[in-house]
Amino acid sequence: QVLLRESGGGLGQAGGSLRLSCACVGPSCNDNAMGWFRQAPGKEREFVAAIAQGGGIRASANSVKGRFTISRDNDVSTMYLQMSNLKPEDTAVYYCKSAPAMATIRRDTSLDSWGQGTQVTVSS
Repeated sequence: QVLLRESGGGLGQAGGSLRLSCACVGPSCNDNAMGWFRQAPGKEREFVAAIAQGGGIRASANSVKGRFTISRDNDVSTMYLQMSNLKPEDTAVYYCKSAPAMATIRRDTSLDSWGQGTQVTVSS
């Protein structure tokens, strides 16, 4: 397993930008797929975006396409979520996830690792 730590959350304005970071510590960080999920009050956790171990294969939810960009820098074992054109409905706790493969990033397994979450609040 790996240890994950999110940072970069905070207050944003509609139309503005924020960048989230997820630092990974452990020997398998750069071998794992990684992704971002979010959970708003009263809502179930939802998938936001994912990226394969090499960074070439990416996926994102329709709700964030064209606005959010996922990336990773394996030289520093860090994944990023660049959020632009923020909307109030983006308000949620954002969680970083590491999984053995891209095919399982959207499902929970015993090999997954999760960060503690970082709050993003977007004002209208």
